Amino acid sequence: MCRVIFMSLKKPTSMKELVYFTSRDLAPKGQITVWVFRNMCPKCSKGIMSKPADAKGKIKIRAKEYVCPSCGYTAESKVYEDSLMACVSYTCPHCGKSGEKEVPFKRKNVKGVLTLSVSCDACNGAMDVTKKMKGL
Repeated sequence: MCRVIFMSLKKPTSMKELVYFTSRDLAPKGQITVWVFRNMCPKCSKGIMSKPADAKGKIKIRAKEYVCPSCGYTAESKVYEDSLMACVSYTCPHCGKSGEKEVPFKRKNVKGVLTLSVSCDACNGAMDVTKKMKGL
């Protein structure tokens, strides 16, 4: 969950505490930054869930599950990622207003591409953050 401090979102200090981060320009004059913090283990509440590591300690980025380093609890990637909240800082390309908000980290299929959709608080204009595809 994003940690809200005095009506503004907590900014990450390291990529190690994040599941996802992106910063994109939105045409014609908008900008959006999205980050998602890792959650604590739902079973033991001691460890922070992460992708499993191999014998050498290298993270398996294509793994289909997240593992708690403390108790060994395993959660499927889709289920775990759908339980996360995305922190969003934006400048709306429609009205030019800036804002911050917290939305569920649930990507939906839009025209065959996984998309996180965020609406502007001022004008309700849609801002879509698509999953980057290799080879496009």
